[in-house]
Amino acid sequence: MDLLEELQWRGMLHQGTDLEGLRAHLTNPSSSRRRIYAGFDPTADSLTIGNLVPIMLLKHIQRAGHEPIVLMGGGTGLIGDPSGKSAERQLMTAETVERHISKQRPIFSSILGDDVTIVNNADWLTNLGYIEALRDIGKFFSVNMMMQKDSVRSRLNDRDQGISYTEFSYMILQAYDFAYLFEKKGVTVQCGGSDQFGNIITGVDLIRRMVAVDEISRLQEAAVKAGKDPDQPFTMIRKVDDDSDSSEKTFGFTAPLVTKADGTKFGKTESGAIWLTAERTSPYAYYQFWLNTSDADVGRFLRTFTLLERAEIERLDTEVANNPHARQAQKTLAYEATKLLHGEEEAESAVQASQALFSGDISSLPEATLRQVLADVPSSERSKSEIDSGVDLIELLVDLGLASSKRQSREFIQAGSVSVNGQKIGPEAKLTGQNLLHGKMIAIRRGKKNWHLIIWN
Repeated sequence: MDLLEELQWRGMLHQGTDLEGLRAHLTNPSSSRRRIYAGFDPTADSLTIGNLVPIMLLKHIQRAGHEPIVLMGGGTGLIGDPSGKSAERQLMTAETVERHISKQRPIFSSILGDDVTIVNNADWLTNLGYIEALRDIGKFFSVNMMMQKDSVRSRLNDRDQGISYTEFSYMILQAYDFAYLFEKKGVTVQCGGSDQFGNIITGVDLIRRMVAVDEISRLQEAAVKAGKDPDQPFTMIRKVDDDSDSSEKTFGFTAPLVTKADGTKFGKTESGAIWLTAERTSPYAYYQFWLNTSDADVGRFLRTFTLLERAEIERLDTEVANNPHARQAQKTLAYEATKLLHGEEEAESAVQASQALFSGDISSLPEATLRQVLADVPSSERSKSEIDSGVDLIELLVDLGLASSKRQSREFIQAGSVSVNGQKIGPEAKLTGQNLLHGKMIAIRRGKKNWHLIIWN
């Protein structure tokens, strides 16, 4: 199975500038290894789960024997992509952009390996003079065409917002990225999400135009040397321009944007966005996000966000249909997705923590994992001097809001619905220093879902 076939059965191939030409380009035996890039904006100090789609494209490109290239927008990030935005972006300082880039880099290494090629377009865009940009790049862009782009047209129609010349020029810089990588690094293909297709087309078109001008100049110089009219070669360039077998041809393709079957936005939870760094979203929370995938979505997500083979995914599809309560597909998705981003050890820890939280027996969890597991539950801090003399559990439940009165508190305890660190406890018991986990924490659960974490300082 070639790269495009692999992406197609996974549902990860949406649009292409010339898919048949691209297929021939990728499978050409005379040059089997192609360089293919995707760009990423440094708008935050991490990437969200939505950015995982183009990273997965690069992963499949790598597995197919081609060279993936990550382009980080250190230059374009100073401008801001107007695509999908209804208002002007807040401009970031160069220091902020650079900090975001340094924080994002480990994400690509985690999934694509430490030897993945990462380039920063600030390296060439910040050295590009204004007059040079207008003469050598701007001359290839029609303002009429630029105004027809969705990202521009929607803002032009909004009189309250409009679009600045700064953001209007973004597409020129992004197109130049492709032209620069094509000339300097032999990159011939760009990929990304479907919202970037317009920008990708613009880059392909810029290269075509620049190559044509270069060819004209070459033919004119040859004509002058031969004593011929230098204007004659213009008829020849049209053949080079339209020749699908030209070695100068470039391509672009996209993956569809990920949606959920119920119409809600993918990658969002009640606590906010799902991020690709542990500082923003812990491995446990990341695992839980995938574990909560609906039956209607799990098959598509297995294809898009894991590297499992087709036969295994189709087996899991059958499991969803025949035995949905076992949630085997969701468990596999959560484990494989977490392993791919955070590593096998963190994935195993997330499984262990998930099982411990379900059973309530959390006493064996390492401190870091325990904090991840209980990161979103209500918590409070109390003085360690209180626990030295023993804390009455009946009164504590009322203080924590886990019971409305001492009477109700006693009833909960007698019914066996209250546990301390996963262990049932009697109504006369008092909490002491022996109940502390890692010397500082006690987790109380009432019922199946009502938790409270106390930090004793």
